[in-house]
Amino acid sequence: EFDEGFLFELHKDSSGEAGKMADVVSMLSLSDQIHFVLIKTDSTGDTTLVSSHFFEWRPLLTTKQGYMKTSAEILGTGSEARVPAGVLDLHLELFPKPSQSIEENVVRAQLDLERSRQADRERLFLVYAKQWWKEYLQIRDSHSDRLVKMFAQDENGVKRPVSSFVKPLRAGRLLDTPRECARFVALMHHEKVQALGGGDKVEQWTSVHAFVCRNRGDCEDHAILLCSLLLGFGLDAYICVGTKTKGSVHTWVMTISADGLITFWESLNGHRFIHEPVNPNAPPMSKLDRPRYPYKTVGCVFNHQSFYANSQSTEHVEVCHFDLENEAHWKSMSRDAILSICGPGLCPSWPVPPPLSPSTLDAALLSNDLEQQLRILVVEHRRDQGLTTSWDDQLSYILTPALAAYETERITGLTAGNEEFQDAVRLSVPDGQTFKGYPIQFTHRNARKAFTTCLRSPVCDEIINCRGDQVKLAVRVRVYPYPEYACATWIMFACKYKSVI
Repeated sequence: EFDEGFLFELHKDSSGEAGKMADVVSMLSLSDQIHFVLIKTDSTGDTTLVSSHFFEWRPLLTTKQGYMKTSAEILGTGSEARVPAGVLDLHLELFPKPSQSIEENVVRAQLDLERSRQADRERLFLVYAKQWWKEYLQIRDSHSDRLVKMFAQDENGVKRPVSSFVKPLRAGRLLDTPRECARFVALMHHEKVQALGGGDKVEQWTSVHAFVCRNRGDCEDHAILLCSLLLGFGLDAYICVGTKTKGSVHTWVMTISADGLITFWESLNGHRFIHEPVNPNAPPMSKLDRPRYPYKTVGCVFNHQSFYANSQSTEHVEVCHFDLENEAHWKSMSRDAILSICGPGLCPSWPVPPPLSPSTLDAALLSNDLEQQLRILVVEHRRDQGLTTSWDDQLSYILTPALAAYETERITGLTAGNEEFQDAVRLSVPDGQTFKGYPIQFTHRNARKAFTTCLRSPVCDEIINCRGDQVKLAVRVRVYPYPEYACATWIMFACKYKSVI
């Protein structure tokens, strides 16, 4: 049972707080629907997207008192998109109470008109896309094998133009730089959608709102969110659809600087790669000189208002030129055609994602709690090995700058403050003693799961099971919260001991 109340402000335009509150007549033209996302979280913290439902609220405008009770049948997602997941009872009320109501047939006529216009737009775009694809195939027969992805299926099983998934998204004051955005997206869990009963991968591109709520999704979901955030920061960003070096289908993000520098952003780990096309006629390069990015081919690139298919003689990324305006290299779709169906406000069920929410996590409390749990697990583990455990609180504390430096490096790519940490370790470890440390990062906060993973590392196993004279153990945990439900959990185990030879 849910017993929650939500307040939505209805404005005349999209200017947010600056917009004036709408009256009943102007509210009739507000086509934005209410998007319900239902997430199930199990005991281990894993999340499942149960439903992604768009609710039409405007029948409320027909009521005399601005109040109505209704219910909505909530359907499942993916392979269960036509299966009811339950019924949601809703109580809707307008504040302030409207001085007038609108006739039911007027509201119905408005909704029918919008649906009919949307269907016309989709039909015209489909006609255009078919003609465009025909022209593309005439350039070269092999183009039919390229990954030119014009449409994709969302979590509700609806086929949509790929450009409709991308919308410029501003992070407010929650993320300060494009690289911090890349770090945030990389911390969201990666999970491939599996077919019921196994088999090939199922296609499901999730709306940004549902992906962010679930904090888990496939590479397409990560790339869409990162591209949307980079566009929000004013970068010329695109999503690339192609394959990885082992041949699996993959999506990643590309930015083009004002002077033409091409940068690839891997949304699953936050890594960035500068792309410089290789001359295919040049002598073969050694493995060391070859580009280090994990991408093999590229079929198309797109964002919220453009779509380009690769029409170069080869689709191999390392020799491709990303001069998108060069018609000999890239076949572009008409921007007007894309905006006619993906433009702002044109399709209420392809919404602009809501603003990101700040994290509700208490970083200090979580860090302390996780650290205490890990200490208990270490003591129990060593007791089972017949070993006693002695903790060095000062050594634990001086591991903190190292964890901070690791997180900064993940965001900026730069190392800082390492000298002070090394100096502190040297001063705290007496002559004749040995220091060992093992840092690791997780995107969850489950102590037992993290401890089990750490023991699989020979280095960490050696530290936790350390034997010798005057053995002192240390552990430090630092949780770095990011918007919504994302967080980076850094753990460092260390020990100092006198070697007994």
